[in-house]
Amino acid sequence: MSKFILSSETPRDTLDWGTLAWLSHPPATANKHLTVIDVLITPGQGHDFHRHPGQEEVIFVIEGKIEQWIEQEKTILGPGDAAYIDEGVVHASFNIGEGDAKLLAILGPCVGEIGYGIEEVADQSPWNNLRK
Repeated sequence: MSKFILSSETPRDTLDWGTLAWLSHPPATANKHLTVIDVLITPGQGHDFHRHPGQEEVIFVIEGKIEQWIEQEKTILGPGDAAYIDEGVVHASFNIGEGDAKLLAILGPCVGEIGYGIEEVADQSPWNNLRK
């Protein structure tokens, strides 16, 4: 179902570390191949270590400064930078800037009812010790 997706009409989910707006996923667009999420991470917060079984992901930085982890390697990403993550690979994104960080997360293919599968691993070794 082709359609326009207006920011002003897209509800945002509020999390401990920021907000998500589901721009495209099965409930919103009946899409089967791509889940696209407008992500906002507040200063000092982050989406801790996790993986997406069966999904690849591209994280594109629109605004802000992100400490991006892929497995046990990290780099700093700014506007225009991106990270590609193979399916099932552990990763994390932390806002190390002074203002909000705005990202676009694109995952595929869609999995489950909402087009998004996640396994949190931040409490497991070695992920629970990497940022100490």
